[in-house]
Amino acid sequence: MSRKQHPVSLLTVATALCAGLYAVGCYMTAYIPSPWGFGQFRPAVIIPAFFATIFGPIPAGLGAAMGTLIADSVKHGSLYPGSLIAAVPGNFIGFFLFGYIVRGKFTWRRFITASNLTLAVANFIVAFLYVFAYKVLYAQTFLDLPVEALIVLSTGLTIFWFVTMLPFVLVVTPLLIRAVAAAFPSVVPKDVKVHSLGQDLPKTTFSLALLVPGLIMLLAGLAVTFSALGNYMSLYWGPKYFPPIIMDLIQLMFYGSGVVLCVLGILAFTGKMFFRPKVPAEAKVA
Repeated sequence: MSRKQHPVSLLTVATALCAGLYAVGCYMTAYIPSPWGFGQFRPAVIIPAFFATIFGPIPAGLGAAMGTLIADSVKHGSLYPGSLIAAVPGNFIGFFLFGYIVRGKFTWRRFITASNLTLAVANFIVAFLYVFAYKVLYAQTFLDLPVEALIVLSTGLTIFWFVTMLPFVLVVTPLLIRAVAAAFPSVVPKDVKVHSLGQDLPKTTFSLALLVPGLIMLLAGLAVTFSALGNYMSLYWGPKYFPPIIMDLIQLMFYGSGVVLCVLGILAFTGKMFFRPKVPAEAKVA
């Protein structure tokens, strides 16, 4: 059964709220960069993920696109071309996809699928457009780097964003959805209310969604530290773009994110996270 559609006026307000809240959230961490000095730490992705679940693909996609443009432009003091070229299309496609996946019949497994797929696709688009379309073609930088180095750099940005965003989306967003479903049940679609208020979160599924990428990050860190990959990066493309400090930060990113994801996955499996809050009887959905 399809969802009951929200009125256009509510969707318009939701889009504006998503854009405004996302812009503020992005700007709050705008000066925490990736190991390469560009590409920010952005836990604010919980905002468009939440709006995608409650209001669908259009408010989330448009709100994320406008919010990231506002935050990036405020940070740089004027309309930022890098955001227009890379962040706007990546955020729109990613969170439109998120809303499209969960809109048919919401389940927590669909939410986990949407989280992983959205963050992978959106960050891949943003990273590769930012490096190849903005940095190389528009800004005429990185021209001395071989294509292989640009691909590694883009892949590194994709991984950085993915592993720093995933824990927030999987841990914080479900709590926001449950809180809003309990406080404002008339705004939340019925299928979301059924699963957010009437059912426990699937601990094993959430645990694996955190543990698997965590283990991959730990293996990647070991590969950079102990295999020829690290030497290849530092010797072939360094020291200008991969000096020792960058290599240290890359390894810290892999090990740190891997440990955090694995710990969160274990806590989810043991039931220390995703507790089921007490919901007033009148807010529950049969």
